[in-house]
Amino acid sequence: MLKKWILLLIGIVLVSLVSGCIAEKSPDDSKIGVVVTILPQEAFVKAVGGDHVDVTVMVPPGASPHTYEPTPGQLRDLEGADIYFKVGSGVDFELDWMDKITAMNPEMLVVDCSEGIAKIGDDPHIWNSPVNAKKMVENVCAGLIQVDPLNAAYYTANKDEYLRELDDLDGYIHARLDGFTNRAFMIYHPSFGYFADEYNLTQIAIADEGKEPTPQVMQSCIDNAERYNLSYVYVAPQFATQHAETIAHEIGGEIVFIDPLDKNYIANMRSVAASLSLEME
Repeated sequence: MLKKWILLLIGIVLVSLVSGCIAEKSPDDSKIGVVVTILPQEAFVKAVGGDHVDVTVMVPPGASPHTYEPTPGQLRDLEGADIYFKVGSGVDFELDWMDKITAMNPEMLVVDCSEGIAKIGDDPHIWNSPVNAKKMVENVCAGLIQVDPLNAAYYTANKDEYLRELDDLDGYIHARLDGFTNRAFMIYHPSFGYFADEYNLTQIAIADEGKEPTPQVMQSCIDNAERYNLSYVYVAPQFATQHAETIAHEIGGEIVFIDPLDKNYIANMRSVAASLSLEME
């Protein structure tokens, strides 16, 4: 009889240990596996998804979505993802790799963040307009609800709060830039066409379609800088500065860095507006 009680107690202890192990399962195991193409999307997904998402960014800091190629490890990691939020506006990375990415995980939901956004020609940089960012956030929220409908209220509340922050950002940019007469700026890579369109600015690009500027283009940029009385040449940190420095030297101006791909979206866009205002003061 004593032996039976001992065996019973041992069984209870083993069950408790197993239950304890299950209870100690990593919280990350229950999160939605989300993959995005660029860093600003990470900000959108984290703002909406909060602690329910685990986000992987394909194009890392410092890399350009026009030229970046994913590592074999990144492609393998896609196999466990639940949802991929693509920019959807013609980013070179997605044009080159989305077919391969979806083949790695055919069950993964793919959401087009550009849904509902009017494109400007072949310009893929839709996220650099806070108004477009609001539509992208709406699409993120809809995608998360599709894969996790039980937490729809949570995602919706987070989305609404972030949309209010984007409205505040939009108001800040208008307040910072609306009063100027000179509304042109020169930039090496044309990353801010949607920003310029939204805030009635003229973006003068040095390089276009991924090509280095010819001597004729360089001279045209110098002429435009003189025409618009420009003192700055804006450069994204993902690009070399040689041609921009040449133009800045010719016009007696300076190089200013603005980032189209910073993960701290709202703070970065405020910084961009402040940097552009230097040219317009």
